[in-house]
Amino acid sequence: MVKVHIELSGGLELLFGNQKEHDVDVPVCEGQEALTAGQVVVWARDNMLRERPELFVKGNSVRPGILVLINDCDWELSGGIDSPIAEGDQVVFISTLHGG
Repeated sequence: MVKVHIELSGGLELLFGNQKEHDVDVPVCEGQEALTAGQVVVWARDNMLRERPELFVKGNSVRPGILVLINDCDWELSGGIDSPIAEGDQVVFISTLHGG
């Protein structure tokens, strides 16, 4: 298990019981040495998401329009879904899509 701090904003918190911050223990997949950002996305979908998964995920990644930051750095700079997640890391999901 890896302790991860997850934050949601831009409206995503509404899909997660209207709670913006979560401290969770995410299991490392069997046969893997380290936790990845993609595994955090799938775990959050399966264990935290309360409604409308199609607004959060597409396949095993986040939908287009959702910015993911790992320790305040865009996950695209560290490998996207393959980015390693260590004990105590912060993962932030921000929806950039808004109605109007």
